[in-house]
Amino acid sequence: MIYLLEDDTSIQKFVIYALTNAGFQIEGFETPSEFWDAMKKAAPELLLLDVMLPEEDGISILNKLRTKEDTKKLPVIMLTAKGTEYDRIIGLDSGADDYVAKPFSVMELISRIKAVLRRSGNVSEGDKEEYIAGDVTLSIAKHTVLVKGQEVKLTYKEFELLAMLMKHREKVFERDEILEKIWGYDFDGESRTVDVHVRTLRSKLGDGGNIIETVRGVGYKVKGK
Repeated sequence: MIYLLEDDTSIQKFVIYALTNAGFQIEGFETPSEFWDAMKKAAPELLLLDVMLPEEDGISILNKLRTKEDTKKLPVIMLTAKGTEYDRIIGLDSGADDYVAKPFSVMELISRIKAVLRRSGNVSEGDKEEYIAGDVTLSIAKHTVLVKGQEVKLTYKEFELLAMLMKHREKVFERDEILEKIWGYDFDGESRTVDVHVRTLRSKLGDGGNIIETVRGVGYKVKGK
């Protein structure tokens, strides 16, 4: 179970929807008082914690969690609109396991969550799986892509895009869906961003690039075999 403490209802609904679709169990809270009441009943495996909150700020909540014996090792990822190095350092120095600045993409958030759960020993076996299509092998745990056994260096977005397509082989992803999942809920770029990344991804994969198929007028998919 993941707890999300976020007072922005639109972001909370977005995160809950995305993580539920990714197979996570998640419960959201808008106020610290609701969160503390839930903590009295059961602690989560991981907490997504906003910094700017009513009643009590996220850093204060994190400090309290770290002073309690039963929650001092609870994995915490800070969510905040603040993206400066100073704010990031404050959060990490206060004991946060990771820091994600808004706006964030679904795939980035899921990747960060899985990484923190791996470090805490709460990762499931499924998260360690490799995905294979044609000559391409992608490892989520190792964050690597191999083509015919040779590693290919991809950017973070390229890896997220390829991982999503390979996890759901034969599923056709529309460009707008890819933009939302990879670039984030409030990305205001154009759909051709997807086309550019797919073209670059195919080029980097070389002989393995043919696993990505264009579905004319719709989007992209990875071939089933």
